[in-house]
Order: sequence, then C-alpha cells, then structure tokens
Amino acid sequence: MTTRKILTSGLAIITPVMMLALLAGSAQAGNDASIKGDLRTNIHKAMDSFVDQQTVGDKLRIYDAVDGKLLRLGSYELHSGIVKKGDFYVSCADFQDQDGRKIDVDFLVIPNGGELQVTQGIVHSVEGKKRKYHLE
Repeated sequence: MTTRKILTSGLAIITPVMMLALLAGSAQAGNDASIKGDLRTNIHKAMDSFVDQQTVGDKLRIYDAVDGKLLRLGSYELHSGIVKKGDFYVSCADFQDQDGRKIDVDFLVIPNGGELQVTQGIVHSVEGKKRKYHLE
C-alpha cells in the first residue's frame, strides 16, 4: 500500500518564506467551497481507493503521454482542494516518481450509480511545470 498524507489549506502562521512560496504559485488545486461534507469526504475516499487498487509493489503506475514514458509513483500527499470540471470532480495529489521528481496527478472522480468512482489520473504538473488539459 502506498503511503499518503493530506495537505490542508489552513495556515496558522505565515512566515516571510511561506509568503514568498505562496506568491510564487502553489501546486495545490483550486477549491470549490460548495463541495462539502460527505461529498468532499467521499471524493477523497474514492481517490484513496483508486490509488490503493492501482498500486502494485508500492508503486502507482501512470503513463505520461507528454513525456512518452511510464511513471512509477511512490508515497503521496492528497490535496484538500476539490473543483468541478464538466462532469467530473477533480482533486490532486503530489507524488514522487522513480527519478525523484515531484509529479502532481489530477484524479477525475464521477458519480456512478450512487457512488463516486475515479476514472483516471492525469499528470497535471512535473516539478511545478503545469500542463493544460480540458474536460469541459
């Protein structure tokens, strides 16, 4: 099973270094405040379940179509932010790949028969360099 932790959006104390990091741009996804309660919890549960089910030998494997290679991703940090794009709820997690790079993967979550199901993960950024994709 892959190790994970949740990144929260609340900050108790903001130091000057933290402020510079925030101004430089965060890898954390946006957040729709209307997605709350059980829905929010169940979206994150669906993401965790997807990662657990797809993980083999402590690695989640995702094909990176831009770089044309299979990524082997280790432990992850699940972001707390969730947005709605088209038919999907989207939230992301930061992983580390086999080369030690930080890989941000967006997970597409969709309602299916009263449950929430992840259909796939998409590489959204590599080492902080974002990639565009459109779902709408």
